[in-house]
Amino acid sequence: MLAILKTTPTGLTRLEEFEPDCWIDLVSPTEEELERVSRELGIPLDLLRGPLDEEEKSRVDVEDGLTHVIVDIPVLVREEDQTGYETIPLGMLVHHDYFITTCLRTNPILGEFERGTVKGFTTYWKTRFLLQILQQVSAFYLRYLGRIDRETDKIERELRASMKNAEIFDLLGLQKALVYFTTSLRANEAVLQKLLRTKTIKMYEEDEDLLEDVIVENRQASEMAKIYTDILTGMMDAFTSVISNNLNQVMKFLTSVTILLSIPTIVASIYGMNVDLPFQGFRYAFVITIGIWVVISAVLAVVFWRKNYL
Repeated sequence: MLAILKTTPTGLTRLEEFEPDCWIDLVSPTEEELERVSRELGIPLDLLRGPLDEEEKSRVDVEDGLTHVIVDIPVLVREEDQTGYETIPLGMLVHHDYFITTCLRTNPILGEFERGTVKGFTTYWKTRFLLQILQQVSAFYLRYLGRIDRETDKIERELRASMKNAEIFDLLGLQKALVYFTTSLRANEAVLQKLLRTKTIKMYEEDEDLLEDVIVENRQASEMAKIYTDILTGMMDAFTSVISNNLNQVMKFLTSVTILLSIPTIVASIYGMNVDLPFQGFRYAFVITIGIWVVISAVLAVVFWRKNYL
């Protein structure tokens, strides 16, 4: 999808043709749309196609007066009744007349700008627009990390009530998301540091302050992701130990019960032999036999109970 937007006195307006100081938003674009942008604006196709690769790394490139910034952004993935988290590349191309964004799918980060909820946003100030997007990326990382923390607490309460495989798999999914977030945030931090250090784009003093704020927020998100990863890893280890311990308790109980139930079988087998046996001519031989295995079973039951086998 190709959208051409521009800030006007009436707000953000959609256009049909490219105009100076407009924002060109490419979301899962077709080959025809990519070729149109490349042909009419004189931008190499490789720069437009780069962010469409899920494995594309975060980086900053400067080529023929074009500044191309790629960062990883967090997105929600909905599968059936479950919600997961992952990261995808977002490309931002600063042209002297245009600002171009390229992404694999619709994302709420750019949606904030389209809805006009970002203060001070205008398509004329391309450097400020770039930094505002980076700030929103960090803000969404923090938002999703907060959701992951709440989901972890919820799953922990469910696991305390009953050990089920579904909750374990949910925790594994959150742990996987945190690994993605941690890796992407580190790569994004390198991009932000390079923008601050090399001055690849023209920035005023206010822009530099905004970039420093973005770096702080990104670092905060990175630290939070690391903390939540450590907590989740410790929780997984703890629940693994609990599950193993519960299994051992069940096995001890079943083994003890099996031993207790084998006593009557042993006594009955002995007195079922076709040989001379004690009490075989006695009137109350059956009662005595029952008493023998009851006494033996009772003694073993007391021993198992004192050893916490039962």
